[in-house]
Amino acid sequence: MKKIVLIPDSFKGTMSSIEICRIMKEQILIHYPLANVISIPVADGGEGSVDAFLTAMGGHRVFVEVKGPYMEKMQAYYGVVGSDTAIVELAVCAGLPLVDENKHPDQTTTYGVGQLMVHAATHGCSKIIVGIGGSCTNDLGTGAAAAAGVQFYDKSEQSFIPTGGTLCDIIRIDVSGLHPALKDVEIVGMCDIDNPLFGENGAAYVFAPQKGADENLVDLLDKGLRSASGVIQEQLHINITQMPGAGAAGGVGAGMIAFFGARLQMGIEVILDTVEFDRLAEGADLIISGEGMMDTQSLRGKVVIGAARRAKRLGIPLVAVVGDIGEGIEQAYQEGVSGVFSINRAAIPFKEAKMRCKSDLALTMDNLMRLFVCLGCKKSCEKNILPL
Repeated sequence: MKKIVLIPDSFKGTMSSIEICRIMKEQILIHYPLANVISIPVADGGEGSVDAFLTAMGGHRVFVEVKGPYMEKMQAYYGVVGSDTAIVELAVCAGLPLVDENKHPDQTTTYGVGQLMVHAATHGCSKIIVGIGGSCTNDLGTGAAAAAGVQFYDKSEQSFIPTGGTLCDIIRIDVSGLHPALKDVEIVGMCDIDNPLFGENGAAYVFAPQKGADENLVDLLDKGLRSASGVIQEQLHINITQMPGAGAAGGVGAGMIAFFGARLQMGIEVILDTVEFDRLAEGADLIISGEGMMDTQSLRGKVVIGAARRAKRLGIPLVAVVGDIGEGIEQAYQEGVSGVFSINRAAIPFKEAKMRCKSDLALTMDNLMRLFVCLGCKKSCEKNILPL
């Protein structure tokens, strides 16, 4: 009986990883009806992280009333997997889609994220995985910290909740009020980028424009991150300036380290460890991964490469089924990828291609399975040929 493991990322703007797993599995079972197909949908920090973990591991959602990006009341949730691990997804209460066209990264807050973390810690979770991706904020995670009891003071010694536009006003930070329940909790920040906190490759310059910042605001936001990080280094004795991943979600990566004592990990590594990928994949005949675009960014440790490295150590072939293929991916083969296949079946614009992406994925998987069946038959025939 064939054993095949599916571990795709979402194809951004077209299909979720859960949908992709479903389509892949359907096509596999047509050709291998008795196959043991294990689905591990992936969202490596951004929108859909909770659903991906719950689908892969089981568990349940916990709903909580929290503050949204503009401190409005809203209903949010986190997931609980295993007996005591919470999956908090920043995007559910500070995500870019929540603000629609009302994009002001100098005014938005991650306060609700901190509320979810406190709720999880006070309800029996000893480990919290925070997916830090897809934010509409640039507040260095100060909002989340404030919700958890950290206090920020301005030059008048007035406490306030900073946002991206007021980070420069932070003169003093008091972390002594951090909620006691969080002090003994293991906190992991899960992200899929390695950008530093500030500078030309930092949170403001790289990501703030898509959150609504013009050139002047980008400069202001970057200055705020620089200023606040200086206060953190001086008073908390933590240098977050150039830590890889510090710039994730408008500086939330740095804030998780500075205010919560968290450690940052690439999203795919957190997922592989949490779902016990090595155990699930043991003895598999094939692993199939994928993402929307396979390019040089993928080689920095995103889903396909992260899974391929594990597959290589396990001695299992991995095939990547992707939306599109960019230049310079040759290194992927050295990392453990056996082959890369695009689902694009016609030279048409993305706007048209996305309308047929599900059927194109199904047809691509059908072709791949036909090839594997053919190769399997050939191998069987060769075994039965008697030597001359």
